[in-house]
Amino acid sequence: MSDAMGLDRRQFLKYAGGALAVAGTATWAGKVLLPSQVSAAGGPVDMYLGGTDGWMYLPPTPEIPPFHPDVLAPEGLTTYIFGFRNLTNVAQENVTNQKYKAQHNAPLFWTNQYSDTEQNEFRVKLTNLGLELRPDLFDAHTLHWHGFRNVIPFYDGEPSGSVAVPSGREFTYVYRPRDPGTYMYHCHVEDVEHVHMGMTGLVFVRPLQDGSSHGGFTKFMYNDGDGSTGYDREFAMFLSEVWAESHWADAHIQLPEWSDYRADFSLLNGRVYPDTIAPNAPINAAGSTHFLDVETDPTTGDLVHPQGRPELQYQPHSSLVRCNEGDQVALRFANLGFKEQAMSIAGIRMRVVGRDATHMRGRDGTDTSYDTDTINIGPGESYDVVFTAPAHSGGGGHDTYMLYNRNFTRSNNLADGGFGGQATEIRVFPDGVVQPQQYPNDWGV
Repeated sequence: MSDAMGLDRRQFLKYAGGALAVAGTATWAGKVLLPSQVSAAGGPVDMYLGGTDGWMYLPPTPEIPPFHPDVLAPEGLTTYIFGFRNLTNVAQENVTNQKYKAQHNAPLFWTNQYSDTEQNEFRVKLTNLGLELRPDLFDAHTLHWHGFRNVIPFYDGEPSGSVAVPSGREFTYVYRPRDPGTYMYHCHVEDVEHVHMGMTGLVFVRPLQDGSSHGGFTKFMYNDGDGSTGYDREFAMFLSEVWAESHWADAHIQLPEWSDYRADFSLLNGRVYPDTIAPNAPINAAGSTHFLDVETDPTTGDLVHPQGRPELQYQPHSSLVRCNEGDQVALRFANLGFKEQAMSIAGIRMRVVGRDATHMRGRDGTDTSYDTDTINIGPGESYDVVFTAPAHSGGGGHDTYMLYNRNFTRSNNLADGGFGGQATEIRVFPDGVVQPQQYPNDWGV
């Protein structure tokens, strides 16, 4: 139809979306929200996200002319992206100023498992701030929680069976997360492009068992009843990729040929090694009850960059694991790249206790968890693993273990000098050195 009308896919979606926009909850399926509509969900929200574009930093080598570094990039940055920003604690007068300030990966957030007695729904308001560099694109955005079992598909975020949010408007998604585990979320409009451009993040659900005592733990990945998924520290590990040509094409008003796809850079929490072990951006621990509350400038609302690393301003999440000997450490892996990866720890065995937000335990209670040093994680998959930190070797300092992608082209990005992609470090200290965590990925300093 779009060829006969002389329209490209985006133009067709724009006009079709306007013509078929939502008239009410009885006729919502496959529609884009009318500008006059407001959220179907009233009341307070737990998180406020904005969808927009922006820039991030990747090492200037390997140089891929003319695609990387992009000549349009602001000083210190290299790569055009689409993405989300956490606007929850940004002053209202600064919300619109966050247009063109997307981050990658998207804000990390988590919820508590839904309880029928507490009725603890989780609400995320999404506003579409628009694309600053590409005002010719009127792409809508959604919040699709990949793998989540929706009772009401109205909130699914898959636009053929749900709703999408056009530029300048907002909508509140409502979740009743009944299944603990690790998920991921992304925009589902123009999903190949929007996912690859960076509108992706990790989300997880804490089990009802949290706070009780099992096996000497009070924090768990699943409702295990015996502490087998218990942990002392937890770290999110989000895998993504960058094909430099496609990012350049969006910045320069071109169309990439997706059948030519190749991953030039493989990222862990939005960075490549050794940037993966650089600090987190400053985090407000008191505000990190449902999301990593990255500090923002009180005057502008913009993100505060990690200490000493201004180029990582829009990549706030570190992947460095710091723990004491004997600590039980939980790692939450999610892959929203387009390639299968093989994440391995040299010298430490992991126990896989969950996969795709499903506890590794059969219907009859049979334990199906297993030990390994490598997990093969395909696109759209998640893994929940735990490991016990080995004894410290003695003396001062820490022992270092590498967590890396065994597909070596993904852990060095074909650059000189060894590592440079999906790799980070696990640093094990003597007992008592690392302080208790206040939030996921906290270094315990």
